[in-house]
Amino acid sequence: MLPRFLKSGLAPLAGAALLAFAAAAAAFAHDDHHPVQTGQTAEESAFLAENDTAMTKMMNDMAAKPSGDIDRDFVAMMTPHHQGAIDMAVIELRYGKNEQLRRIAQEIIVEQQQEIDAMKLAIGDPVTASAPAPTQQTPAPAAHDHMNMSHGMKN
Repeated sequence: MLPRFLKSGLAPLAGAALLAFAAAAAAFAHDDHHPVQTGQTAEESAFLAENDTAMTKMMNDMAAKPSGDIDRDFVAMMTPHHQGAIDMAVIELRYGKNEQLRRIAQEIIVEQQQEIDAMKLAIGDPVTASAPAPTQQTPAPAAHDHMNMSHGMKN
């Protein structure tokens, strides 16, 4: 069953409104809309700068050139959209303090990557190679492990 606005011929108007909204969002993402304000901490400035970078990259990458294959075009536009969510979640984990929001950010990273992989599989593209979550830091190797008693022991 079609929604009433499609039956009434308002679909072109709805499409135009959607395009206008997308254009406004793109313009917003490209503006320097987070100037450093008096009293702003260095951490807040760094958060805003990294977030602006992530948003600009996402908007630029979403402007995919049409390929003639609707499904591939959908994946080409949605992948950077999802990657933008991952990038923003990583930034939240880097700077955020609220444990509930940090947990949500972790879930966003996992879920958005799974959706990217599912979309790629659906069009026959390879999925992203498995790698540590971008929020995990690689532990520094220990200079010498005093607790491992097997050093120099032979069986």
